[in-house]
Amino acid sequence: MPRDQIATKYNPLEVESKWYDYWIRKGFFHSVPDSRQPYTIVIPPPNVTGVLHMGHMLNNTIQDILVRRARMLGKNVCWVPGTDHASIATEAKVVAKLSKKGISKTNLTREQFSKYAWNWTRRHGGIILEQLKKLGASCDWERTCFTMDKQRSKSVTKVFVDLYNKGLIYRDIRMINWDPIAKTAISDEEVVYKKQKGKLYYIRYKIVGENNYAIIATTRPETIFGDTAVCIHPNDSKNAHLKGKRVIVPLAKREIPIIEDNYIDIEFGTGCLKVTPAHDINDYILCKKHGLEILDTFNDNGTLNKHGLQYEGKDRFLVRDQIEKDLEILGLMEKVEFYENKVGFSERTNVPIEPKLSMQWFLKMKNLAKPALESVMNDTILFYPSKFKNIYRHWMENVKDWNISRQLWWGHRIPAYFLPGGKFVVAETLEKALVLAKEKTGNPKLQLSDLHQDEDSLDTWFSSWLWPISVFDGVNKPHNKEIEYYYPTSDLVTGPDIIFFWVARMIMSGYEFRQKPCFHNVYFTGIVRDRSGRKMSKSLGNSPEPLDLIDRYGADGVRMGLMLSASAGNDIFFDEILCKQGRNFNNKIWNAFRLLKRWQTADIEQPESSALTIQWFESQLNITAKNVNNSFAKYRISEALVDIYKLFKDEFSAWYLEVIKPEYEQPIDKKTYQITLGFFDSLLKLLHPFIPFITEELWQSLEERKDGESIMISAMPITKSGLGNLVRMEEAKEIVSNIRTIRLQKKISNKEKLVLQIVGNYKTDYNSVIIKMSNLSTIEQVKEKTVGSIPFLVKTIECAVPMKYNIHKRDELNKLEKDLQYYRDFLSLILRKLNDENFVSKAPIQIIEAEYKKQADAESKIKSLEESIALLK
Repeated sequence: MPRDQIATKYNPLEVESKWYDYWIRKGFFHSVPDSRQPYTIVIPPPNVTGVLHMGHMLNNTIQDILVRRARMLGKNVCWVPGTDHASIATEAKVVAKLSKKGISKTNLTREQFSKYAWNWTRRHGGIILEQLKKLGASCDWERTCFTMDKQRSKSVTKVFVDLYNKGLIYRDIRMINWDPIAKTAISDEEVVYKKQKGKLYYIRYKIVGENNYAIIATTRPETIFGDTAVCIHPNDSKNAHLKGKRVIVPLAKREIPIIEDNYIDIEFGTGCLKVTPAHDINDYILCKKHGLEILDTFNDNGTLNKHGLQYEGKDRFLVRDQIEKDLEILGLMEKVEFYENKVGFSERTNVPIEPKLSMQWFLKMKNLAKPALESVMNDTILFYPSKFKNIYRHWMENVKDWNISRQLWWGHRIPAYFLPGGKFVVAETLEKALVLAKEKTGNPKLQLSDLHQDEDSLDTWFSSWLWPISVFDGVNKPHNKEIEYYYPTSDLVTGPDIIFFWVARMIMSGYEFRQKPCFHNVYFTGIVRDRSGRKMSKSLGNSPEPLDLIDRYGADGVRMGLMLSASAGNDIFFDEILCKQGRNFNNKIWNAFRLLKRWQTADIEQPESSALTIQWFESQLNITAKNVNNSFAKYRISEALVDIYKLFKDEFSAWYLEVIKPEYEQPIDKKTYQITLGFFDSLLKLLHPFIPFITEELWQSLEERKDGESIMISAMPITKSGLGNLVRMEEAKEIVSNIRTIRLQKKISNKEKLVLQIVGNYKTDYNSVIIKMSNLSTIEQVKEKTVGSIPFLVKTIECAVPMKYNIHKRDELNKLEKDLQYYRDFLSLILRKLNDENFVSKAPIQIIEAEYKKQADAESKIKSLEESIALLK
């Protein structure tokens, strides 16, 4: 870039699109197998209908840093992007959109609804990936995958059939978590328990044949229509009179038995438990044990069904309030207490879930979990930070069978086909299912029309657990060239909130289908929170719009702002000021470049100060590069950035450039200039993974580059042993800082030359640096410092600046004498108080002590001022 074309201020908007387009055109992001070491990352696929939020920004910035660094280390980088079909979220959005048009899902066929969903996906599905490009994400966009594209869908079906044939998938009626808004089952991991303030209702159940009642405490009176027993503990003396009797369910007016079981907590409530098998997992266990009837009283949308009698069709929570009033009127409410308990909420729709007995498909997890647990515990797969190993271990050791079916139309339809009579077969296609059906029934006359495919779809995670394998088509073609080259993948970057949903399940699938770990390292990001500690959320209104931040501060500024405080596994308390700090640093880099480009060079001798400083900075650069390598090896990415940031800001910009800078309108020697350009090149390379746009712009401008060259495919600086004396340079810097402080305090112009005195023996090798940076006329080695000089100590080195060179000596004396008079007057007031017997006898002791302390402080200050004045005179 010619000197006269360097903009005064860095403008990221002009730079970012230019270089991103260049990277895409030149194919720098694309990877094909070759002889190099592969470095593979698969993106945690965001929801296809989603938009960029702060969590995405953090996660993808970290991934981009890792892949850009790997490229510069000579690896063949493959970062596979893609999106997840997000069954519940996408179906909810499509249903809502159709509702606005007056179209109900219930009035559509599955095929009609699917068409609407695909249209929605095609229209909105690429938004978030386009937004990631604004961030600088260097994904291999030619490899973009979607969990419901043909290749991935075929993989999911093939895996389901394989697991079913191995006896790992089964169909059964189980107590599941039901989401009444999404109208589907959800897994245990999708239930979030929250403390809720509610009520404990003590309800009277009339004892059959007696004018007496059993008192049952419940938090859910709306479920009494599903009661099929009351249970007491066999050793509960206070309820022993109920043994063998029957009670009448209030409002339902049904008789139910009183049973006994050790499961009951005698201390809770009254010690009597209403047993509602269709709506509580523990009640269901009691039901199976005691052979009780099961009554499901809820519709799929959370309203009461026909068993709810007069409450039929009403919402469960409205019924709860109404039942309380009705039982009061009937005299069947003993009392109501306020009560706090934990309630399970659907993570997807944020409504309380309903335990529900339902026919579902399940995957046996126990044997799948064994190798997946072992691989993390023995560090075959490494977690960063390692604290998540114990969380992972606890879940894996207590893993439950995975409910993999969802009552949704958007998703991978379960490949099970029902035959006349209720039997079913599982097959990859309808045609294969027909062959199996004929074998199973012995009926060769069966036709395709006799088979009906299961209406349920698979849990979204059942496709994404295959992600590291399916993106390389490793399920359909298990020995293809790409899966053999890119798998296992290298790193996974994800949030700890999906360690069970996704991370654990991917590890299981890796061992089940590839007999290998699916990745080597897992980096867990923290959660992005606001200054108050709340998780950033667009629904809470506390999350900035990521693209607005990029517009204001540039992608590099935002990336840097996020990473300066993003240590692995720790939450980030985001403040927009971090982005401002990132932008300011970019401006500092830009200004350093402008300074370099303004200098003229000449064939002149290299100054000693420049030679020394070059040696020192080369050492600093090598030390930082090694520290950065170590930090990346430990996935301390934020620490790596801070080290480079300090090197550029505190060492290169504040010291190195100042030392080598030529005098005003004077040239710089060519040797120093060329070495400095080399240092700048190395600094840009170290910074590139973190701030790719400005580093590319400046690297391209450092010298003439050929078309097709890029910093992103250049080599990282090679570390080597340093040459400079770091200790001596640090001493020199401290001396310079002290002299600058003296100038500031004594109002001495920077143009005025000073003398520095050093007492005793002192190594003079860095004198040239001190003289230049402090604007000294000379450095004198003396036995004693001059009277009237300003002394300071650097480690054991006694230094002084003689004040006879200070033309403001009279001003300094006037100031000191004025301060002296002030403290003498102040001391006089203190002594007057302390000599007043009335004050001393009546004032509290702490007040007296405070006055004596003021006296001592004043006297000390006066003594110091008198000594300073004496030195000046």
